Amino acid sequence: MATLPNPLPKLAADPGGRALGLHLPSGSLVDATDEGPWHEPLLWCAHERARPGDRQALEPARRVGLLPVVLEVGGGHGGPQDWQLRPGAVSYPGDHDAEEVLAEYWQERAAEGGPWPGPARPLVRQEDPDAVAARAADALLRDGGLLKEPRLALVPARRSADIPAVIGWTGPANHEGDTARLSAVLRSWEDRFGVRVTALGFDHLLVSVAAPPATPADAEALAAEHVAFCPDHLEQGPDRTLRSYAANQVLNLPVWQFWWD
Repeated sequence: MATLPNPLPKLAADPGGRALGLHLPSGSLVDATDEGPWHEPLLWCAHERARPGDRQALEPARRVGLLPVVLEVGGGHGGPQDWQLRPGAVSYPGDHDAEEVLAEYWQERAAEGGPWPGPARPLVRQEDPDAVAARAADALLRDGGLLKEPRLALVPARRSADIPAVIGWTGPANHEGDTARLSAVLRSWEDRFGVRVTALGFDHLLVSVAAPPATPADAEALAAEHVAFCPDHLEQGPDRTLRSYAANQVLNLPVWQFWWD
């Protein structure tokens, strides 16, 4: 996968990141993959539990090409060093068309079937997506219910949507073997709804949303994309129809959650 130059190796001799203009807490570089050590670090992960405000403190890392994300290291799956990451199996998100990916998923797995209804229309953002992401991360960390043992991490990615692809995340392995295709959809959601990848676990993903649908019609149009992206929402979740899912999981919500069995 094509990436920017990786600044993480500099942290091996400079753990605090001062040479990069950073002031990092205690943490470790992660290069563990399903096939052994990667040729360079995939991410940096803090040792201590993340608290509200910690993500905002890492915002200066953007200047050197590192994007912040919250990782869940509890729940019995361990941290990213235990997640069977596969960066070598990932292509480049920019090589995939998001609408084509969603249409293919819809035809293969979407519970309600029928013809692909097409993408939802873009919505106008009222706030800066990165500010929304920081606020969403603080809310998740303050609540303490959705994330078990959260840690702050930094990933060398061009944009937030690319974070899962850059680290070779395998959470959706039973649905998609090339995470770059999911990142292509996330890129489209970045552009249309101000989405940012806010948290990752072993098999689940949370994104903040700067422009969530505010009408039932827009929510239902987007619900079709969600179900194509993550079929388990209808196959195993509490909402068994697009209309119900749209009303309960999409309409006016600033955070979307996805999980794969």
